[in-house]
Amino acid sequence: MGLSESILPEFDHEMANTRKTLERVPHDKSDWKPHEKSMGMGDLATHLGNIPTWVNYTIDQDSLDLAPGGEPLPSAEPPKSQEELLATFDSNTAKARAAIAGVSDAELFKPWTLMSNGNTILTMPKIAVLRSFVMNHLIHHRAQLGVYLRLNDIPVPSIYGPSADENPFG
Repeated sequence: MGLSESILPEFDHEMANTRKTLERVPHDKSDWKPHEKSMGMGDLATHLGNIPTWVNYTIDQDSLDLAPGGEPLPSAEPPKSQEELLATFDSNTAKARAAIAGVSDAELFKPWTLMSNGNTILTMPKIAVLRSFVMNHLIHHRAQLGVYLRLNDIPVPSIYGPSADENPFG
């Protein structure tokens, strides 16, 4: 079994749970945030919807500069509706899954570099980038969004087991 085959079940599981969470984000609460330093709920949901694109940046390129020439990359446009948010997430997830399914172990062991304005932030094997900057990053922000949902009295989905609102075991 290759690396891509071993990571796809986890990828599928995490993307399904992320979609379940994104389905609950009310578009009319896009500006809500728990603290002035926090992202708004809409910005957080948009970020989650776009994290799967990092799979393609990682597999298709050997580096990414977040601020080439000192100019930050453009931010993703916020969706105009929950349907648009989910469609973007679904499209990004499908492209990411196809990239993972088609990549070789040799490519996944190649180094990948994250830079800002030409300065190296980190370099690690592509497989490690997929685990940390894609999967773990997505899980981290999905958990944040779960807190946002709870604080707004919106039922939190079951992810790895029961939540206070759902019990898939009983």
